[in-house]
Amino acid sequence: MASQAPILADRVPAKPARSGFNWSKFFTYAILILGAVVAIVPFLATISISLMNLTEATSQTFVPSTPQWGNYVEAWQEADFSEFFFNSLQIALLTVAGEVVFGVLAAYAFARMDFPGKELLFGLFLATLTLPQAIIWVPNFLTVSWLGKVTPLQWIDNWPALTVPFMASAFGIFLLRQFFQQIPDELWDAAQIDGAGHLRYLIQIVLPLSKAPVLILALFGFLGSWDSLAWPILVTRSLEWRPISYGLQSFLQEAGSFVHLQMAGAIITILPILVIYFFTQRQFIEAMTRSGLKG
Repeated sequence: MASQAPILADRVPAKPARSGFNWSKFFTYAILILGAVVAIVPFLATISISLMNLTEATSQTFVPSTPQWGNYVEAWQEADFSEFFFNSLQIALLTVAGEVVFGVLAAYAFARMDFPGKELLFGLFLATLTLPQAIIWVPNFLTVSWLGKVTPLQWIDNWPALTVPFMASAFGIFLLRQFFQQIPDELWDAAQIDGAGHLRYLIQIVLPLSKAPVLILALFGFLGSWDSLAWPILVTRSLEWRPISYGLQSFLQEAGSFVHLQMAGAIITILPILVIYFFTQRQFIEAMTRSGLKG
């Protein structure tokens, strides 16, 4: 029996050694927390100033003594945000609709169909992501100006010039392509046995499985359209189609030293984006995780 003691002792698992302090995880969380603070503090300061009176907004006060909710009403009326808000809403919805339609069709073609030069064409298409936005303004402006002369539809100072050039997003098509490629080929084989073609397969099978990335494409399209300023100023001559970003810029110049009203106008401008992101954040994280890291 005594001879079995060493054998039994060998079978007893050794206690794991105490691990030291994980400096890598510490620095990772420290950087993330610092980034979150840098991002959120200016936003909270904007909200705080927007609820102050003029005296508090121009002093070293950090929190308003009494929230001045009327600042938002005054800023809305003084800046005539209702007209600019409606313009931006129309532009954004038209842009998103076109971006989703063309993005889905192009991404499906790159992901599930074979045609000559597909990889080369897709590589050239992705290369456009490296171009600064301002570089494509000149060719886009020349294009919409020419289309306004050869077609009966007015392009300059109208919705086509504000929406059509942005109905094909390279990032959106890349995002959808990555997701479409992850759909099992067995579903396509089964659809073919059932007599389905590419269009029916796309509508009845691929799109129901791709709600998250399509929603993210729509979110990015809406955000880009809502924040656009330089391009609308370039292709519009009157206030009829000027977006809310232009209305905010004009109001910031007109409000002068009324800092509290300027901040209230800024919060009004970004409020739709915050509301939309609040309802789509789960799909946003899911789509970026599943579509952006595999290929």
